[in-house]
Amino acid sequence: MTRIELLAIAILVAGCAMPIGVKRMDPRAVHRTLTSNELTSGRPSVASRIVLQQRGLTEVFDERPAEALATLHQQFVTGRGDENALFALAELSFDHASHGGGRPSYLAAAVYAWAFLFPDGKAPDPFDPRLRLACDLYNRAVTEGFHSPKGFEVELRPAREPLPFGTLDVTVDPAGFRWGNRQLVHFAPVADLEVRGLRNRYRDAGIGAALSAGTAPLDSATGFDMIAPRVKVPVTAVLRIADARRGLASGQLRATLELHAASEARQIRVDGRTVPLEIESSSSLAYGLAESPVFARELKGFLSGDLLLQEKRTRLVALEPYRAGLIPVVLVHGTASSPGRWADMFNDLQNDPRIREHFQFWYFFYDTGNPIAYSSMMLRRALREAVDGLDPSGADACIRRMVVIGHSQGGLLTKMTAIDSGDLLWRNVSDKPLDELAVRDETKALLREGLFIQPLPFVRRLVFIATPHRGSFQARAWVSDLLARLVSMPKEIVALGTELTALRRERRVFAHVKRIPTSVENMSPANPFIKTLATIPVVPGVAAHSIIAVKGDGPPEKGNDGVVAYQSAHVDGVESELVVRSDHSTQSNPFTIEEVRRILLLHDAQLRQAKDSCRPGGPA
Repeated sequence: MTRIELLAIAILVAGCAMPIGVKRMDPRAVHRTLTSNELTSGRPSVASRIVLQQRGLTEVFDERPAEALATLHQQFVTGRGDENALFALAELSFDHASHGGGRPSYLAAAVYAWAFLFPDGKAPDPFDPRLRLACDLYNRAVTEGFHSPKGFEVELRPAREPLPFGTLDVTVDPAGFRWGNRQLVHFAPVADLEVRGLRNRYRDAGIGAALSAGTAPLDSATGFDMIAPRVKVPVTAVLRIADARRGLASGQLRATLELHAASEARQIRVDGRTVPLEIESSSSLAYGLAESPVFARELKGFLSGDLLLQEKRTRLVALEPYRAGLIPVVLVHGTASSPGRWADMFNDLQNDPRIREHFQFWYFFYDTGNPIAYSSMMLRRALREAVDGLDPSGADACIRRMVVIGHSQGGLLTKMTAIDSGDLLWRNVSDKPLDELAVRDETKALLREGLFIQPLPFVRRLVFIATPHRGSFQARAWVSDLLARLVSMPKEIVALGTELTALRRERRVFAHVKRIPTSVENMSPANPFIKTLATIPVVPGVAAHSIIAVKGDGPPEKGNDGVVAYQSAHVDGVESELVVRSDHSTQSNPFTIEEVRRILLLHDAQLRQAKDSCRPGGPA
């Protein structure tokens, strides 16, 4: 057979080969191909490419996307397009916006997506996979469509915006911009931020642009305000488009920009349907902490007893406005620490609806090198002021079902909200009655408030986490002693020490100590203060729980967390004790967080069982 004959046979065989076939692949690779879309790969989804292919627009879109979109738009508004074309218009407009179409095409994508999601009272097929993608396209399109050209922020303002096929008149609803006693300002998109430092990132899937807002005090603001000054508020911007499908045909569209804070609303109503909002709470929390000086001040707050006074910072702060009907959970940090160390626990608990709908979180700031009696006095004072300031009429029973949770030294402060010390702590200072001392009235008042402790009637449950009830063996180390000598005391404590030192010469004070101790000295196992405090029980009627950190796998009773021994953290009489295999900084440990979750749910359940529910509709 000649070469020419062989070539002819080869051509004939090739011409008879099947042009369509299959090849076995990894199912995950096939799934990626089928679910890939503009937002995940920068390439339109299979659904949108099918529409282009069916209408002979594939090459046109590749070469002249604006022309292809105009043709598809005209086909839809004249009745030659269906829901498939509407979805394709949303995704393809976003693609075009990302490649030069800019703001008009982003806003067009938002309009198309809204029209697809809310088809004039009809309920779309819940199993249509394009629904979630249409939500994501809308959310991203709103974010990009109102992005400020000057920086990272999103501008929520009224405007007449051009569209490729007409105009969009945007008005702004001012109602959502007030948040408690604050005005919401400076809106930053956070959905596309990488979050580090938090173990879990929570995102509530829904509709709207997930943003983070700053706050500014209102000139007309009144009442008691605990909101942290630099808090970042998770909010959602919704562009509510009126009669979108009719507007697509006329080219004249109207829309209202709404703002919803996550603490105020997590869903909205659209055409008679309840629709969840897109919320990025974890990224807002991380964004706020990243811009806050809270971590930088931890060592400063240990060494400087007057740092809070110098910074003019409130001692009790919250990340959301006070809400009557929610039980306060007060978190008290430890030595050389800050409220930022509760971030993982707050992130997990606040994103649990069972917790979020029943509790509100407050954080206590204090300069951690100060005497423990002084810091605990400041905690009790701050809590009394908050209860009186937030609920002066006594109408909110929930604020009087408070839970206080303390880590390390914070656990000692926590205990001192619910004890009756009598004169036991005073005996470490003097064998003489306080009223017999020749000191100023201001000095007597300070000593009485700090050392003659009465329980706060509104504190109902305590949680001790890695708490040195009998002191910390690390407090005896030479480094701790050196640090203690570097601590500067608040001015009123310095003045107190000067008065008492003068009386010491007469042997009327400092029966068991030579001077006013720092917190580190207070926590030395041999210190009279910690030894006395350990003997004072929590008052009846207040439940208490212990979470004890122990490193390694050995017997807990012989272990420690690197700072506090089990035998120091263990106390009798608590309702529960959980040993967590962890180092001392156990607030982010998942087992610690789950135990706090269990305790809070127990607190709520026991109030209900005892017919002591504090929420509207429940027993008072």
